[in-house]
Amino acid sequence: MKKYAICGVSNRALGMFIKPMLTTFSEHKIVSLLDHDEARFEACKKRFPTLAMTPVYFPEEFQKMVEREKPDAVIVAGRDDTHVDYIMKALENNLDVITEKPMVTTAEDARKVMEAEKKSEGSVKVTFNYRYNPYHRKIKEMILDGRLGRITSVDLNWYIDTYHGASYFKRWNRYRDRSGGLSIHKSTHHFDLVNWWLNDVPEEVFAYGSLHYYGEEGEWNPLKESGRFCGTCHVKNRCHYYQRWNNRSESRTVQDDHLQQDMMNGNQAMYTNYRPDACIFDDDIEIEDTYAAAIKYKKGALLSYSINFSLPYEGYRLAINGTKGRIETTEYHEPSRISFQFPKQKIDYFPLFGAKESIEVVETEGGHGGGDPLLLEELFLGRDPLRNYDILAGAEAGAYSIAVGEGVWRSVQEKRPISIESLLKFKEKSRKQI
Repeated sequence: MKKYAICGVSNRALGMFIKPMLTTFSEHKIVSLLDHDEARFEACKKRFPTLAMTPVYFPEEFQKMVEREKPDAVIVAGRDDTHVDYIMKALENNLDVITEKPMVTTAEDARKVMEAEKKSEGSVKVTFNYRYNPYHRKIKEMILDGRLGRITSVDLNWYIDTYHGASYFKRWNRYRDRSGGLSIHKSTHHFDLVNWWLNDVPEEVFAYGSLHYYGEEGEWNPLKESGRFCGTCHVKNRCHYYQRWNNRSESRTVQDDHLQQDMMNGNQAMYTNYRPDACIFDDDIEIEDTYAAAIKYKKGALLSYSINFSLPYEGYRLAINGTKGRIETTEYHEPSRISFQFPKQKIDYFPLFGAKESIEVVETEGGHGGGDPLLLEELFLGRDPLRNYDILAGAEAGAYSIAVGEGVWRSVQEKRPISIESLLKFKEKSRKQI
């Protein structure tokens, strides 16, 4: 049995960690909750009565919590900009860390975490659950088996629909100092996947990015008036984004494995000073909603990446090219939000000289395409003895994914290529396997 402290009682903490730990992985114990908001403690204990007597602490009481409750590890699941403080304090106390992605919000903080980990008896694990998706594992296995030969290029185009995409602009993610921007908060998922598939590190990035859909100048803004909230908005009947997902004639039940909708009780926010329904057309939005980037890897592979946060459907298209062949796959995410017929995902393999092969993958249940349950099993039960490759991500993987994301934003701002090494400020001589 290990004892865990939950740092950041977010909805992700409730659903992704606390619930499974009280059921499937009940041999482990939650010994404390830490957050800045008492309302979150109340919501957590109401949802999970078995935690009614669990001690609670505020961020400035971290050291007191460690000394009193003596956790073996901390689970970091608060707002992105809070991660670095919890991780650093945990490592100073020689505790293990399990952290939500992104590990931190800047490359500088990522470097600090890696340096602190080297001095600590504790270790950092980053919950890149998309690695565990069965399609992504199969792609990794095909690459390891040599089906593609040496990888030369990757094309990855990610699509976020108007339901999920708008959510980032309703919440704290809209502020760069809290999320790092979406090239970090969201795209680290995708950069980590490519880094892991290639078992390589990115060297340089050049990118373009803009705010096209959201903010005061958004084309679908029904009224240039900041400070509105969806729950009380007087022009929401003219807002296409609101009406698309809240119209009473919409008969389907909309689902999402990223978002929880229990942060509001009618028009009343459950948490203190936090509403997840701020207007997506406010004038204080600081981040972009569209990126296109070219990334060069140390071993020579090139990644062409794009992401758009306001599209009619959600999913991605991927192609990986190598000296022996090519892989293609397309995912359409969340059927409840797609209004047209779409094919089931499969992996198409094209040998450089030979016939096409279509591969169907056994899917698993759970969030992130079935990745969440497998990630939790590895965190709390240990590595799958039947798998012959590493999959659980550490601080170094977290750092490189963040450096690419920051490089994307800096390239957009500075209109020049950005060196990844210059962001992380360390040499790669001791690089581990990503």
